[in-house]
Amino acid sequence: MIAQTIQLALAPVFVLVAIGNILNLLSSRLGRVVDRSRHLQGLHMATEGMEHDMLVAEIRMIDKRIGLITRAVSMLVTSGLSIGITVVVLFAQQLLGADLQLVAALAFVVAISLLMWALVLFMRETRVSAQQLRIPRGYLELDRDL
Repeated sequence: MIAQTIQLALAPVFVLVAIGNILNLLSSRLGRVVDRSRHLQGLHMATEGMEHDMLVAEIRMIDKRIGLITRAVSMLVTSGLSIGITVVVLFAQQLLGADLQLVAALAFVVAISLLMWALVLFMRETRVSAQQLRIPRGYLELDRDL
């Protein structure tokens, strides 16, 4: 019986591994974004005019990225905790002989929902990042023939 419970608990554990990998990816992105924000904050007082405006625009986008990544990380951590609850409930059901299938199912649905929401936030962050990487039109000098 306990072997069957272990087999049943493997699916949520694989989701937990995926969550850990996504957390690793997001924490790396967050570290790079924070480093960039610190660099730009150091330049803030040394710029004027259009250069200052471009710097402030980039700082605003970085702030938005930091918020999205932070919320995604929070969702993933909460999702991981829900996966842990799912596994505990599965074992408690087996050991106590209680019918806790509904509780396990709800905990798993919550975990998957939070995972999906975190992935939506990650997608939004990558879109903001892609916008930030676009070369400003002023640098392209499209009015000149080369």
